[in-house]
Amino acid sequence: MVLSIDFGTSHTTAAVSTPEGGATPVLFDGFPLLPSAVCAAGDRLFTGRDAVQWGGSRPEAFEPWPKRRVDDGVLLLGDREVPVAEAIGAVLARVAAEHRGGVGELVLTHPAAWGPHRRAVLTAAAHRAGLPAPRLVPEPVAAAQRLVTTGHDVPAGHCAIVYDFGGGTFDATVLTRTAGGFAVVASEGLPDAGGLDVDEAVLGVLAATLPDPDGRWPRLLAPSGPADRRAARQLREEVRGAKEMLSRTASASVYVPLLDREAVLGRPQFELVARTVIERTVTATRSALRAAGPDAGPLAAIFMVGGSSRIPLAATMLHRAFDVAPVVLDQSELVVALGAAEPGTSPPSSPPAERPAERPAERPVERMAAEPAERPVERPAEEPVEAPAPRPPEPSIGRDFAVLFGLIVLLFAIIWLVTRES
Repeated sequence: MVLSIDFGTSHTTAAVSTPEGGATPVLFDGFPLLPSAVCAAGDRLFTGRDAVQWGGSRPEAFEPWPKRRVDDGVLLLGDREVPVAEAIGAVLARVAAEHRGGVGELVLTHPAAWGPHRRAVLTAAAHRAGLPAPRLVPEPVAAAQRLVTTGHDVPAGHCAIVYDFGGGTFDATVLTRTAGGFAVVASEGLPDAGGLDVDEAVLGVLAATLPDPDGRWPRLLAPSGPADRRAARQLREEVRGAKEMLSRTASASVYVPLLDREAVLGRPQFELVARTVIERTVTATRSALRAAGPDAGPLAAIFMVGGSSRIPLAATMLHRAFDVAPVVLDQSELVVALGAAEPGTSPPSSPPAERPAERPAERPVERMAAEPAERPVERPAEEPVEAPAPRPPEPSIGRDFAVLFGLIVLLFAIIWLVTRES
């Protein structure tokens, strides 16, 4: 049995292979998403929702995004130094415990731009978790594999873009379809363009527009005490819930604690706020395709994965930019893990150079939602249009007039000759 784990920035997903050759997600307390957070309390290292819960009262010992710290070597969680590989390994061990089954083969996914050093951290994390030596697969390769097995094929010699718009980061990867699978050609990433950044932009608009005569907004944006931290977490849960609802409805409400007010956010207002972040992702996608060059082949598909890819504006802007209708599956957060667990997933032949991990300003933990993503309507393949039969050449008016004029002249000449002989 294959266990695949997609260790993400904000959350982790996993899947196991099935005897029929498919894959099924691993559930954590009934949900397919596990927060990637860790928190040290005493001699224990808590993970997932337990870590988020402990982090409310121990913020100094809480790390919401260990993946962003992959280059740091060691995390300082309170007064305890924890190697990054140990922190990641704790999350992997939690996944294996929830799986409750044997692991014949372990597959770990990683960003396409990760080089040997970061991949070695993943391998060390698996070792610390007591798991088998992993097979490492780039995230976009796993995503493309999943989409192909669900009927979205890419012809050999053509390329596809995997637009990975997650909770904390964004990656655009160009893959070429070969006889053996997919090969990574180019990749562009943004460490500060994810769903969290959209949430923060919405918070900024709310803070600027809602009346606050008592000056309570600073307590929500930069909480210091336990009560304020709970209120700030509740507010961000409200914002994220509204963002998800706006993928399906025209408006959503956001309750603002401490102010005890409710704000209504319409989709046009939300898209105006989100556009800045999404424009950056489209620009990065253009850069990746430009870096791939003509040798990558014609663009055949754009695959949208990651929880934030369900924002309708993202698909709209991609369609306008590339004139290719993007494709996204239900539960887009699970696409990478499901694809990695399926047979036939292989690593690229030439991964791009590793980029240094940038760490943006600290942001609050986002809420993990298990609600399935709504599947956008795909543009159907265009029916071939039969070319009209060639029309016979139209007669030339000038040519016909010349012929008629010649006949008249000839007739007058004959009449003149007959008259002369008479």
